[in-house]
Amino acid sequence: MTEDIRIAGDEREAEAERELSWRAKSVGLAVLDMDDAALMHSWRSDPVVAHQMGIWPRSLTAVRARIERDIEDDDRDDFLILPPGGTPVGYVALTGQNIVNGTAQVELMLAARHRGQGHATAALDAVVDLAFGELPMYRLTAETHTDNAPALAVLAKSGFTQEGISRAACLHRGRRHDLAVFSLLRPEWEELNRPRAWDA
Repeated sequence: MTEDIRIAGDEREAEAERELSWRAKSVGLAVLDMDDAALMHSWRSDPVVAHQMGIWPRSLTAVRARIERDIEDDDRDDFLILPPGGTPVGYVALTGQNIVNGTAQVELMLAARHRGQGHATAALDAVVDLAFGELPMYRLTAETHTDNAPALAVLAKSGFTQEGISRAACLHRGRRHDLAVFSLLRPEWEELNRPRAWDA
């Protein structure tokens, strides 16, 4: 399954202060690094995460290897989400960046204990502003299970439009799941009536 938007759960947190590479009103984004492997592993190992993301939990070694591989990938930017106080509450990324076509995919994962506080929407808005305000993107896409109500709500609140459904596109726990396909275009972003990340 493509892992394009994820709202997930966790009870562990990282304590170290992080340098922010992108700021918005209520969250900052810090570049994901190898030292974050244990935190990402704990989030991905949660049963709620596995169900909502449609993933098979991997070993800590495999998560480290994946982060190391992704760091070398010039077509993606991966960030931890940090509200004031500096404790990571989730993960957001722009992946599959195609500068020629101006396209990229969005991924999002939020720790369960930090849901319902606006962090997911703030982080999604921040990375969208990065894509359209600093990068030459024209079209962003995201996918999530059609029964992942938190992710569907966050995407809609951030201005994404559901384009359709990829039927039976994901196999998880012996069942086929439909994926909702969303997109946001630059002109639609320009019409959104909200402050931009750089106005924070």
